[in-house]
Amino acid sequence: MKIAVLGTGVVGQTIAAKLEELNHDVIIGCRNTADVLSRNKPDNFGRPPFKEWYREHPKMKLGRFGEAASFGEFIINATNGAGSLEALKLAGEKNLNNKILLDISNPLDFSKGFPPSLFVCNTDSLAEQIQREFPAVKVVKSLNTINAFVMVNPSIVQGEHDVFVNGNDESAKFEVKKLLNSFGWKSENIIDMGDIRTARGTEMYVFFWALLYGTFQTGTFNIKIMKEDGR
Repeated sequence: MKIAVLGTGVVGQTIAAKLEELNHDVIIGCRNTADVLSRNKPDNFGRPPFKEWYREHPKMKLGRFGEAASFGEFIINATNGAGSLEALKLAGEKNLNNKILLDISNPLDFSKGFPPSLFVCNTDSLAEQIQREFPAVKVVKSLNTINAFVMVNPSIVQGEHDVFVNGNDESAKFEVKKLLNSFGWKSENIIDMGDIRTARGTEMYVFFWALLYGTFQTGTFNIKIMKEDGR
């Protein structure tokens, strides 16, 4: 499948590499390709600059947001949450319409340091804002409650643990669940919470996740939802 991953950070790189491993035809989208390829300093996580990672993935394509969205049959939003709406506008509504958009972004605000706050919560979510801005796009929220390495390899966290799916379009959620299966997520550990409004819960959980990250000093963890009947 032709898949566009919007965002060149650690999440975008990790997701794109996994998709390439699974033999998808992948393009990474960014605002300005020349700018991205000219960066020489490590990223905020101390990882090598994008151009070194890109050199190691010769089959990977790179293009501006619009080029990537036009190419992709399936779109993944792995941009910084604060810039997601702008990035998607640059991708172009006509390039996104009637396609599935897997939204991994979170409305985190680090302007006052750690822990972050949320720039939208309670009565709205970033996923809902994206859906309202692009009504013909099939927005599905998922994978935003875990770090990038757990997203594509859930087995690195021991035991059973869960991932969530939120969205209005049932067929789009079905396709996202299939993609999650290909990443190693068991169907019984994929919890469909309902329509896009339920993304408010998973986005607000990320504030708690950030606090746990501060406690554990690692992002390699996840949660398991236990019900009364033990299943």
